[in-house]
Amino acid sequence: MSDAHDNAKGQPTIGEAALFGLCPRCGAKSLFGGLTRFADKCPSCGLDFQRFNVGDGPAAFLTMIVGALVVVGALWLQLSFEPPWWVHVILWVPLTTGGVILGLRLCKSWLLASEYTRRAEEHRHEDKSSK
Repeated sequence: MSDAHDNAKGQPTIGEAALFGLCPRCGAKSLFGGLTRFADKCPSCGLDFQRFNVGDGPAAFLTMIVGALVVVGALWLQLSFEPPWWVHVILWVPLTTGGVILGLRLCKSWLLASEYTRRAEEHRHEDKSSK
């Protein structure tokens, strides 16, 4: 890693980086290039976001968690007030979509900031035959 990693000046905390989509090195709001897609690199400090292996692991868990919350909310609403079906559509479709997108942004940015802060890298095997 570069010397800029050792200098904590300007670096956001992991929570700040996750909440606001900040670059974990310089704090610029440049982490995302789309709704849930990381930018290739930070235009301010040049940190390459592609080298971090966040993957799509959070997507399955978030979908299940948001889905469970929506089902519980929809059942409660139906049993308490018995609204027409279109109320459920108007209420739960945007809440589900927004919950999954917001959750993905938070989880993915938290994982990337954690990997950067802890200097996580892929494990490399030493080639014992070359010694």
